[in-house]
Amino acid sequence: MSLDPDLLEILACPRDRGPLEYREADQVLVNPRLGIAYRIDRGIPVLLPDEAVDWP
Repeated sequence: MSLDPDLLEILACPRDRGPLEYREADQVLVNPRLGIAYRIDRGIPVLLPDEAVDWP
């Protein structure tokens, strides 16, 4: 499942307000600056700071 490109343009990390990278294969949005990722559940990004996980 992929996210709408228009949605991806406006999504931002809730921690640093910067852009996120979409990793379709892993179904996550990655913030490479902070080394964290937010999961996507059934096509809905979960952008809660407490739900972020470390991203290598």
